[in-house]
Amino acid sequence: MTIIAFISDIHGNYEALKAVLSQLDKLGISEIYCAGDTVGYYSQVNECCDELRKRHIPSVMGNHDWYMGGGGFCLRSKSVNDCLEYQRSIISADNLNWVKALPSHLQVGNIRVVHGGWDNPIDEYLDPTQMYFERIEGEVFVSGHTHIQSTSNFGGKIYCNPGSVGQPRDGDPRAAFATYDGTKFTLHRVEYDIKKVFELMNEAGFNDYYYGGLKTGAKKLKKLDE
Repeated sequence: MTIIAFISDIHGNYEALKAVLSQLDKLGISEIYCAGDTVGYYSQVNECCDELRKRHIPSVMGNHDWYMGGGGFCLRSKSVNDCLEYQRSIISADNLNWVKALPSHLQVGNIRVVHGGWDNPIDEYLDPTQMYFERIEGEVFVSGHTHIQSTSNFGGKIYCNPGSVGQPRDGDPRAAFATYDGTKFTLHRVEYDIKKVFELMNEAGFNDYYYGGLKTGAKKLKKLDE
């Protein structure tokens, strides 16, 4: 039986991504899919894009990817825009073109993958309920965006949010991902070098206001946007 993996919301946190991919390598899992938001927030945007491209990990477009690729900004948070402005100044042309070309949906066998939800694939904050999935075609669903790891079964329809690799918001600071064995999802967490992220953010000119939430696995401030 082939086991596949899902990651999401890396957000320029290469230290977390390295830890997740190392764990997947140990598990012998090479088929990996990303539910969006490779960019945003932290300072190693090129390293994260390079790694997904090198490993040929298919990804959908997240809202931060959309901001980056379209040259836009977030209307909800100055903090997000500060980070985007920095990342725009360092992202390589090849990585920017890769972000711009990301699709809004992926179909992986019978699994439907988006970043947000099936009403708005880029920017929907999905509250997974049986009523929601009763009206959506399909059998197995994966999305990210909320940074909250979960899996549910709604009358035979299976949903998973693999959680966030780079910025968990469910009270657990460890990097998150999920695996799927064709029948059920398994949720995973892994430690990574958070202090290294702090050092790199400081070197890039950002303080604890921008990265403090990583310490507890929660948003530092209400204005720290999705």
